[in-house]
Amino acid sequence: MRIDVGAEKRSVETKQGLATRRNCPCGKGLPTDSRGFPPINALLLLLPPPALFPFYLLLPLSPFFLHLSSAMSTQPEGQATSHMMKTTKRGRPYLKDTLDLFATLIVSLNLGPHKQFFRTYPNSFTTDEAAQNLASLKFSQSNRGPDPREPSRVVTTTTTTTFSMTREMAKAMCQHFMDARLIENAADPASNLFKDRGVYMLTPKGLHVLERFISKNGINADSLHSVFVSQPICIKLLHLERRSSDDEIIVSQSVITALFRRFAGRSPNYLPHNPSNTIDPFQRYNERSKGIQLHDSLEKPQPMLGKGQQQHKHCFSAVSALEWLCDFTSVVGREEAAEMAAQFVRFGLITLVSDKRKGNDSAIIFTVRGSAPGGNSVVSQHGEFRCTAKAVYKVTEEGRRIAHWEQFVDSPSASTSNLTNERSSVEHSAEGNDKKTSTEAKIHRRASVVQLNNLNLAAADKAKESNTGRLRYILEEPAMRSLFREFLRSNFCEENLSFWLDVQDFKRKFNITSSAAAVTAPVRTTSHTTPGQQAMEKHHESLITTASVIYNTYLAPSSSCELNIDHNLRNEMTKYLEDTVASLGGKAFQGHIEPEQAHSFNATQLQRMIQLYERIQTHVFRLMASDSVPKFIKTPKFLALRNWVEDFDPSDNEINQLASGPSAPPGLSPLEETGGAYITISQQASEREHRKAQTAPVGPVAS
Repeated sequence: MRIDVGAEKRSVETKQGLATRRNCPCGKGLPTDSRGFPPINALLLLLPPPALFPFYLLLPLSPFFLHLSSAMSTQPEGQATSHMMKTTKRGRPYLKDTLDLFATLIVSLNLGPHKQFFRTYPNSFTTDEAAQNLASLKFSQSNRGPDPREPSRVVTTTTTTTFSMTREMAKAMCQHFMDARLIENAADPASNLFKDRGVYMLTPKGLHVLERFISKNGINADSLHSVFVSQPICIKLLHLERRSSDDEIIVSQSVITALFRRFAGRSPNYLPHNPSNTIDPFQRYNERSKGIQLHDSLEKPQPMLGKGQQQHKHCFSAVSALEWLCDFTSVVGREEAAEMAAQFVRFGLITLVSDKRKGNDSAIIFTVRGSAPGGNSVVSQHGEFRCTAKAVYKVTEEGRRIAHWEQFVDSPSASTSNLTNERSSVEHSAEGNDKKTSTEAKIHRRASVVQLNNLNLAAADKAKESNTGRLRYILEEPAMRSLFREFLRSNFCEENLSFWLDVQDFKRKFNITSSAAAVTAPVRTTSHTTPGQQAMEKHHESLITTASVIYNTYLAPSSSCELNIDHNLRNEMTKYLEDTVASLGGKAFQGHIEPEQAHSFNATQLQRMIQLYERIQTHVFRLMASDSVPKFIKTPKFLALRNWVEDFDPSDNEINQLASGPSAPPGLSPLEETGGAYITISQQASEREHRKAQTAPVGPVAS
């Protein structure tokens, strides 16, 4: 089977013996085009094994099957609209809708232990549970903001979205979740089909998406804590930008280069010579995340053809490449993964070594076409990727150059890697001038980290070199932030960081809150409040509690973690609380916020407290930047961790800069979408890996 991807259209060509209406029972009853082939959005079953290439099971996703209704209100009666979910010409929902619906479903489910085949799987759900929730799923989101007519007041806008679909449609959606590698069969992770009776768990990629969704929408995720703690999470996920018109990945040379560098990793990722069966799932997953796992392939001599024995380095199987792209990037199925791999071939980054399938085995070949610059360029007009179990590819010389593997190509086994040390030992294995050149190249490629932390880099931007810039980076990088907290604790000023983080979280929760729940039956009530408003009222109570805890913990006289702040700031905060409590009546303010006093606070009063907290937060930030950061960056632990972060960092800043490109290249309309790539980081996974790395020996620190 051959699939050609052109600049404007996609076509499916099926060789004799595969599924068509004329010669295969699985095509019976399906609509066909003029050539007798089923259209791309019909139910199309082909003979190649689904475990190898499941995207050929294209389930019907006509917009008529999936109904969404939204209600937006600032008053109880609100306004309601209804629309259908947009789908692509491939028959799948747009990626953003897919991810949002997936995360909404997971938040609504009660993940727990389920038994199948005499084994219990924790933090899982069944087909029936997913279908039941998707049949009528409500997502409510409330946003706070100033009243346009009276900015001193706070108004709340609540939007409730209801997803409604049949059981078959719900199963089809779950199949797309599997194709995108968001969920997997708990009993058989290698299976790529969503079954009518099965038990399913979240994948590391799915947990990454879920974590971002929860953080972005202000969802209370206490019930999911055990999932994030007990399962691997994708630490860094590469996102490829898409066209708004059809949701297809915007392909350009810079985007493919960025994708390939993430795919290849910072050094050749060879499997250990003696793999241990005791390696834990977390470490095994993190090893995969460093890049496609490689091996050397020995090609037997062929005297009849005049060919001797050949050894090919940096090889990988076609199937493992598809799986890796699905697991660590935003591609939504093996079809898109095959398209990206074919682009690697077109740009001369990988090449076919062998395809030892038998003559009667099914051959699925994905071909992409595009323009070629001509001359001595390695870029060709078309690229072909064979999606077969026997196909083996290798990284080309051009691929090694693009991946910056120059210092590693002669010692592939050196990068077989434990999580913390062996990569770093490879980087320091060169001596003399080689070591100096390698270090300088490494500094140049990792400006995102070095510009903020390396005091000896004279060319770094002054703003980033300031202590303020360093502190911003420390607060954003989970591993650095964790180590900074330990440093502050040893200097008896941990409360500064704790207060700053608590206020940040309080501000985020104040601005937005969301909830998701399955509605099994209509609930009759005399109240005019919507589910979203009910969630907001409950959320308001938790905000009042948070505001009280922050004051009583950090600002109240003789509190457990009392801040050392400017006297005027403390007096201003105390004066506001005294006036507010007095206006509410009841017990006078005595230096601590009592529960019965806080219960009467409204949204406008909470907003004023946030403004006062922000002023104190700014004061604390300046204090940490001027006093704590200069001492922290001189500690041995900071220097060691800085190297660890660089070693684990797949050059994020380089990817972002490379993929963004010029805003309007020559000959391209400013309105045309140019595409790009960016990386998102899982806070929980990064902090967890840092804690693990602290217990392991750290490699030598570069001078």
